[in-house]
Amino acid sequence: MAFPTRLLRGAVALILSLVLAAEPVLAQGGPSVLRDTETESFLRDISEPLAVAAGLAPGHLQVVLLNDPEINAFVAGGQIVYINSGTLLAADSVQEVQGVIAHEIGHIVGGHIALAGQNTRAYTNVSILSLLLGAAAIAAGAGEAGMAAMMMGQSAAIGKYLAFSRAQESSADAAAIRFLNNAHLSGRGLISFFGKLRNQEYRLSPSYTDIDPYMQTHPMSADRQEALSGDVEKSPWYGVPEDPALHARLARIKGKLFGFLKDPPETLRKYPEKDQSEGALYARAYAWHKGAYPDKAVAEIDKLVALKPHDPYYLELKGQILLEGGKPALAIAPLREAVERSNNAPLIASLLGHALIATEDSSHFGEARQVLKLALARDEDNPFAWYALGMVYDREGDQPRAAMATAERYSLMGQPRLALGAAEAAMRGIPVGTPDYIRAQDIALASRGLVEQEKKRR
Repeated sequence: MAFPTRLLRGAVALILSLVLAAEPVLAQGGPSVLRDTETESFLRDISEPLAVAAGLAPGHLQVVLLNDPEINAFVAGGQIVYINSGTLLAADSVQEVQGVIAHEIGHIVGGHIALAGQNTRAYTNVSILSLLLGAAAIAAGAGEAGMAAMMMGQSAAIGKYLAFSRAQESSADAAAIRFLNNAHLSGRGLISFFGKLRNQEYRLSPSYTDIDPYMQTHPMSADRQEALSGDVEKSPWYGVPEDPALHARLARIKGKLFGFLKDPPETLRKYPEKDQSEGALYARAYAWHKGAYPDKAVAEIDKLVALKPHDPYYLELKGQILLEGGKPALAIAPLREAVERSNNAPLIASLLGHALIATEDSSHFGEARQVLKLALARDEDNPFAWYALGMVYDREGDQPRAAMATAERYSLMGQPRLALGAAEAAMRGIPVGTPDYIRAQDIALASRGLVEQEKKRR
């Protein structure tokens, strides 16, 4: 009997997928990172007490927002929590977001990424051995026995991996409760968020009873909710109310996020004109801006500025709308104040630099260069700021440093060929041995190595 080779390929692919599951997700490509100063500040403020409560060094935990509508969060190595935009939009309270972050910190403290890699490789070795033994049996004429050996080894490996993953999730759940208690925060949000996950499981399966709990990477949400409810309700911090100021910040961020990500008609349905809350005004300002109605967008943001004249994030959006609406000169004043009142936030400073350049007024170029260099000193991983700085150098006639800024931008964007060409152009015009020359040389060396790797993979 001939062995169906497509099944062998499928079995190998499944085993290899388990190996990849333990590797950093973002390294394999995935959703884009959403950068926004207000949102990053909020996530930092609500996660820092949990990080300290978990014993992490203050200021070291990062929470990164991804453009993904699914309700999910994960860690992929280091002290970084990745949280999907869909999770923020689905959250009804700050406590729910903190519950999610506390769970992911549990994975970090537990070293689960490293352990997953070790265990997956061990299970993969067992499975590949069973595949090889099965293939040998098939080659010897024992087709049915070989197939059985393959499937048995594969099933055992998958079962062990899934059981290990479920154990990690349960451990992270328990750790999350400890961290919330240590931070004197209520765990009600953790429990209520499991309710959202349970509803998602219902939607994904025609019948909830059809889901095999032993073939899941996570324990079933209903089981997690039940298992943790008792401990959460016994906590002395269970009844602690949510901070009203944080809740208001979440509502604002949800509005701006919805308006930024969704199509304008959907935003206007969710946030109709009769809703004059800050979150709704925020959402409609983005919707009208996306829909190319600048006057309506400015009208909405002006209402927010009237409510809070010196709010840096409202001023930032007003400046952005004016800039992208072809009025860069009018954008400068609100953006200057936004930069000042946000303590020179790099992302807002980058926008101010762009507005100064867009005026085409050479008297603004010196300020633009200063603003952008300060922004990059605080956040060098900002391709947009490098692009704007390159524009300044180009307008000033400093082509070598324009090429240098371009090399930085392409390097951050993962385009090594373009980064290499720009870095080599910069080195031809920048004096040898200077800091800029050495930096260009570093980019060229790193990019050349990546280009060579690409050639080898072809």
